[in-house]
Amino acid sequence: MAVSMLTAVLVLILPYALFNIPNIFDNTYCYTGVTTLSLLKPTASCFTVSSSGRFTDVFDLQDKRPSWLSRVIFRDGFVLPGLWDGHGHLIQYGELLHSVNLFGSVSMDDALSNVRQYVGANPDVGTAGDWIRGVGWDQAAFGRMPVARDLEDDIALKGKYIMLDRIDVHCVWVSQAVLNLLQEPIPDVPGGEVIRNPGLGVFCDNAMDMIMKVFSKPDAVKKSKFVSSAMKELNKVGIVGMHGAGATPNDLEMYESLADGEAWSVRVYAMLECGKRNTFCPEAAEHIFRDDGMLYMRSVKLFADGALGSWGSAMLEPYDDHPQSSGSLLINGSDLMSIATAWATEGYQVNIHAIGDLANRLAISALFWALDTICRTTSRSECQEIHRFRLEHAQIIHPDDQQRMFDAGIIPSIQPTHATSDMAYAEDRLGKTRTAEEAYRMKSFLSLNPVLGSDFPVEPPNPFEGIFAAVTRKSPHTGKGKGGGDEGWYLEEALTLGQALEGFTKGPARGAFLDGVAGVIQEDAFADWIVVDMPLEEMRMDDLRAVSVRETWVAGKQVYSG
Repeated sequence: MAVSMLTAVLVLILPYALFNIPNIFDNTYCYTGVTTLSLLKPTASCFTVSSSGRFTDVFDLQDKRPSWLSRVIFRDGFVLPGLWDGHGHLIQYGELLHSVNLFGSVSMDDALSNVRQYVGANPDVGTAGDWIRGVGWDQAAFGRMPVARDLEDDIALKGKYIMLDRIDVHCVWVSQAVLNLLQEPIPDVPGGEVIRNPGLGVFCDNAMDMIMKVFSKPDAVKKSKFVSSAMKELNKVGIVGMHGAGATPNDLEMYESLADGEAWSVRVYAMLECGKRNTFCPEAAEHIFRDDGMLYMRSVKLFADGALGSWGSAMLEPYDDHPQSSGSLLINGSDLMSIATAWATEGYQVNIHAIGDLANRLAISALFWALDTICRTTSRSECQEIHRFRLEHAQIIHPDDQQRMFDAGIIPSIQPTHATSDMAYAEDRLGKTRTAEEAYRMKSFLSLNPVLGSDFPVEPPNPFEGIFAAVTRKSPHTGKGKGGGDEGWYLEEALTLGQALEGFTKGPARGAFLDGVAGVIQEDAFADWIVVDMPLEEMRMDDLRAVSVRETWVAGKQVYSG
């Protein structure tokens, strides 16, 4: 009798108990449609997610019933694999969210007005211990380079410590209070430029180092706040992972402390950047491989040159609109070769920032030397498949060097919106021949499995803007081509929608050694996905640049709901 009573009680309470004990059951999610980007099953309607945050099954409900050990959740919407940004700056983006946004400033008065508004809302900033920060100005909108006097002559800004990054973050514009901290006379700097005409106030590339030495840097508490704010914004636009294009040893230490927290909602594949740029510091950090996949570090970031917009990219021939200059290298070719090889020998993926055709030539030569050193018994292409060296930006590359990339399989890391942002002046800088033969290649590089991204905060992080720019070669901000026309800019380099989508999913996965694990919905992959209102291929092309993300999920947890 007692046994029978016990059996009856268990029959009554066991189902209730099982359904109310966390992690006893996996969750199965069924949506209107699922695009997997997997060769195993390109489309589906359902997938099952384990408690460890991985996909365990992907199927169509009409073909298969979910396991009885799975909670089944039906939701509306169309699923895509979670999107990745292949080149971004996490802390800097978070800092922008807490500083002056100068992007889109159309004049000096407009830029100064934005700074004044920020000061009005934050009256305690601008001291020696808490500088006013901002990013996004462009001298093209001012008609000249800004100077410290522009800030000093504004009564609301006079005497304050101010540092504002140019749109490409390769120059800073500082106030007189900052200039007063520098040694006199202010020297010229190899690999950089102190702008002296029409006056002092702007420092570019290596010359920025003298400003950074006196800068009152944000502490760990502020940086943690920047990271949290940045990740929330990235999740809103469907980003589940990013390649962090430069993290110092201190940054990595902070990342490791934050990665266990709930606010850490974006996977980060970090590139180590030494405290002193373009140096060798293997003792400063160790490779990071978290079991949950939320933080990896096995690559290093080096810098060959500056940016095109400030005439800082290193060119084989002078600029058409600045014929007395060919830009500047941030490091000479032999040193770049030596440092790249040293890092490769330590087991790091070597990623080199290279914009101009001279910088790309030297970067490719450095990567070739590294490949030949670490793989003496195999071909360069076989060695490259193992180590996956990258050119960050790969923006202007001579045809001879493009062929060298193909010969070895060097990965281009490309930001599609750079082309559409630069199209207003690129031909002025480069001339039509160089632009047509060398610049902003995308389709030409498809066989190299390009990694696509935005370079946020240089460009907005929204990957759908990048997809739109890649497919149409038009500005995602206006929907127009160069000069406001309807024609896309150098459309022969445009990608298809599918190619662009893979550039923000499978491309970054391969570029981070996460093939089959990230950027795809299939068994054993990270359970990262986003939900939109309708399939991308059914949208009007102009609507693609303004896609609204309904849900973002990372490791089977919803991190954003629109």
